[in-house]
Amino acid sequence: MSIPTSKINIGLSDEQRQAIAHGLSKVLADTYTLYLKTHNYHWNVKGRMFRTLHLMFEEQYNELALAVDLIAERIRALDYLAPGSYSEFSALATVKEGSGDTDATQMIRQLVEDQETVARTCRELFPIVDEANDQPTADLLTIRLQTHEKTAWMLRSLLEE
Repeated sequence: MSIPTSKINIGLSDEQRQAIAHGLSKVLADTYTLYLKTHNYHWNVKGRMFRTLHLMFEEQYNELALAVDLIAERIRALDYLAPGSYSEFSALATVKEGSGDTDATQMIRQLVEDQETVARTCRELFPIVDEANDQPTADLLTIRLQTHEKTAWMLRSLLEE
């Protein structure tokens, strides 16, 4: 965890800001890893559902690309440095990288699991955020939860016969 870059007074203690920034760094790492995996699957999907999945994955990775920026900016607003390298993300992420050499059904299954993983990572941070009365981070996490749960549901529906 990087040290704060300057002294700020936004109504959160140093300990609260550090704990929240650390939690958000995990959310960022999971989100970025999911972004990369989804983009990989967009490029490499094949089969009878190619067009549907290619377009769906593109929508999803574009949404994730916007999300990583918002998450990183919230970390910076808390006066901590946001992780931004593959090694930092790898050390923090729960989501695992994916291989483009995976069949479409497995891609969908993995992305469902990963969307749910990121939702759990967000949810784990809520007690700290609620205790600190940090509404901006709570709002960000709520939006992320809604997005990941909805995306998991939409992907999951593709697996039903």
